[in-house]
Amino acid sequence: MSYLLLKHLHVTCVVLSGAGFALRAYWMLAASPLLQHRLTRSLPHLVDTLLLGSALLMVWMSGQYPFVHGWLTAKVLGLLAYIGFGMMALKRGRTKAVRLRFVVLAVLAYAYIVSVALSRNPLLS
Repeated sequence: MSYLLLKHLHVTCVVLSGAGFALRAYWMLAASPLLQHRLTRSLPHLVDTLLLGSALLMVWMSGQYPFVHGWLTAKVLGLLAYIGFGMMALKRGRTKAVRLRFVVLAVLAYAYIVSVALSRNPLLS
């Protein structure tokens, strides 16, 4: 697989992951039964697996590694924050107000990851 094709797959999965999170967050806040649909529960795992797999292959193909390159380290740490905030937003938050705060934090973490990926600079400009 060419690096360019892999990068397009990765970027497509980034968009699908972010849009899927936003949709699930909306459904959670609206108390929609669609949040419990089997496809809603399984599709994000498929997209995120492709996202992570493509990221790992790009790291290997490019020879740029987290904890060696600061911008990749920032993306990994941002990803961990995004996952934690997303779990609190969609599953673990006790009230809708708490969940809404974590939705905002997850969206900010997602935006940070994308900005670091585009700029290759871990510092907010």
